[in-house]
Amino acid sequence: MTVWGRRLPSVTMDSEDTALYRDITDFAHDTPNWVQHGAGIWTEAGLLVFAGLFATAWWHARRGSPRAFAIAALAPLATAVAYVCSEVLKSAVAEERPCRAVAGAAASLAACPPHGDWSFPSNHATIAGAAAVSLAVVRRALLWLTAPLALLMAFSRVFVGVHYPHDVIAGLALGTLVALVAVRLGRDPVTRLAGAMRTSPAPAVRWVLGPGPAPVPSYETHARR
Repeated sequence: MTVWGRRLPSVTMDSEDTALYRDITDFAHDTPNWVQHGAGIWTEAGLLVFAGLFATAWWHARRGSPRAFAIAALAPLATAVAYVCSEVLKSAVAEERPCRAVAGAAASLAACPPHGDWSFPSNHATIAGAAAVSLAVVRRALLWLTAPLALLMAFSRVFVGVHYPHDVIAGLALGTLVALVAVRLGRDPVTRLAGAMRTSPAPAVRWVLGPGPAPVPSYETHARR
């Protein structure tokens, strides 16, 4: 891959990282079939779980303040930005997949991606890290749910044999960083936009953004009754 007139070298794996990859994939082959099958499902289905959490956060934020809605709306957008960043970095580094590059390793449980579908960083781990953090910004208590889900997804990518450990660690770190920056930069302008658009006459727009918080009855209103 040539960037600004220079070819970026592929990441060079040290013996410890390669040995850890072998240990994890050997362990994977020693687990029961239902564990292997479950890991294969989770490594992809986990993305749908995060999508469902995004939708739930948006639905609840429809009755929140413009700021709360803005953060909930930014969560999937920040995750998408993190994914794009991982794709750019992946193409620049051009690291071969371990299921093809590591001699003597156990066969991967998942189909090894074709040459050109590079390994570093892990897109899945990047998405998981970004989703976990951005959802925790929406509601801090969600971190107790999203962090284990993200770590499990990252580990599953090594477990099924398609990533090195450093691929998923870098993906989690990249996703976390990009999500925090994206939400921080977008929060104020999206808050102002959400507040302005909630007065739109278009029913579809009002449905998407929601009615906002219910008005609190004033003391004077109760007194008059």
